Amino acid sequence: MTTIIEDYVTRLTPIARGRIKGVARLDIADHGSVLLTEAGAEAGDGPADVVLSARDEVFRAILAGDQNPVMAYMSGKLKVEGNVQRALKVSGILTGG
Repeated sequence: MTTIIEDYVTRLTPIARGRIKGVARLDIADHGSVLLTEAGAEAGDGPADVVLSARDEVFRAILAGDQNPVMAYMSGKLKVEGNVQRALKVSGILTGG
């Protein structure tokens, strides 16, 4: 059985590869963290330039295009630590932008 984190790694690696500058971390509440780099995605909670934190449902909705990441941030569903501009670029990549 794959874990939720493994599912994110599998799904995000092709999306992130070659498009992420530095390190971004997605903290999925109650499940763990995924690091996004130019090489792709991997499970881990190491240091990052920007950290996006939300519940699994919120990240899944963002990836599916059902949740606007800016609106999620404005409504408090998505928390950002670090540079908000970098966070917007990461969320744009997550939504296929």
